[in-house]
Amino acid sequence: MSEHSISRKTYYLIYAALMVLTATTTGMAYVDLGAFNVYLALTIAVIKGTLVILFFMHVKETAGITTVYVAAGFFWLLILIVLTVSDYMTRTS
Repeated sequence: MSEHSISRKTYYLIYAALMVLTATTTGMAYVDLGAFNVYLALTIAVIKGTLVILFFMHVKETAGITTVYVAAGFFWLLILIVLTVSDYMTRTS
């Protein structure tokens, strides 16, 4: 197996960041921010997902085709979100 260049300290820091973000998401559920709650929760989820993809899935270390596949996955997700939101926005009642 190949050695990974990410240190154990980095893994612990990313884990701590994920735990803080999870606690923030949980605490945010008890605070009424109106429509802003959804945007804040989605922003935190995107940050957590990005940390997991970059460090725990080792995408940060790879180059070439793996990066293309990750970018294509996010592009596909963006297409699905845009289509879903446009369908929702055009519905009456």
